[in-house]
Amino acid sequence: MKFALGIDIGGTKTAIGLVDSDGRIISKTSLVTDLTITPEQMVGRMADAAMALLSEQGLKPGDLQGIGIGAPGPLNTKLGQIAEPPNLRSWWGFPVVEAFRQHFTAPIVLENDATAAALAEKWVGAAKAADHFVFITISTGIGAGIYSHGRLMTGATGNAGDIGHMVVDPAGGTCVCGQRGCFEYIASGTAIAREASELLGRPVTSKEAFELAFSGQHPDMEQLVSRVFEYVGVGCVTLINTFDPELLVIGGGVSQIGAPLFEAVSSYISRNALNPSGRNTPVLPAALHQDAGLIGAAALVHISY
Repeated sequence: MKFALGIDIGGTKTAIGLVDSDGRIISKTSLVTDLTITPEQMVGRMADAAMALLSEQGLKPGDLQGIGIGAPGPLNTKLGQIAEPPNLRSWWGFPVVEAFRQHFTAPIVLENDATAAALAEKWVGAAKAADHFVFITISTGIGAGIYSHGRLMTGATGNAGDIGHMVVDPAGGTCVCGQRGCFEYIASGTAIAREASELLGRPVTSKEAFELAFSGQHPDMEQLVSRVFEYVGVGCVTLINTFDPELLVIGGGVSQIGAPLFEAVSSYISRNALNPSGRNTPVLPAALHQDAGLIGAAALVHISY
């Protein structure tokens, strides 16, 4: 059995795990992504945590087939660098692959986290039978991994699928990227929490916003959630019209709402996709949930993409 180390770097948390060549997580842990220390120091903590996992399993660094890293974009995968992700500002321009090479001799691969998660869903998740699909993550932010003609579409520098910054509604306010009405700014979990908090005049989580909306006692929350579902539908129709996928897979925290989201999005697609066949595009929940990024990072090593 071969093993890969998967590292899923996030703005608040980093997941680290050993994954075998069948896509099973053998052991995993997580660390707070501490932005008060240097990226080099944080990589040192990740390396220490990875070494501990290896030791617990009776393995050595030399037993690794490789190390896969998923990280939020923008990246430069050709140079092995974190470019300018909005939620990792202290990491801008950081040569993350080279930093890990100070601790490991195994081959190291870097890809966008949503791209890695798409590969995981293809390998052992909801899209195993598909040669053309788009994985969409809707959580703190919004991103996508695009799988077409039997392989990942990564783009020239590894940033294909950064759909969170396509404009959906220019009246929706100014995004951190400078554009107005970006998909992420108006339909992510962060957006839902922000708008719900403004409506109620107190801090509200996206989870609470959904609960209030579904209680039937808060028309303003119902309108907010209905609007977000429509925005997600707009994003999905844009992806269907652009890539002609066999199916869409939606993951991330907001997808945990379940049937109300999937039914609303499928209904929107059935009315608005351009191609008649596109109007019947299945929309499935991600199968791997919170482990998609971790398994996907390891998949960068285990399988050809």
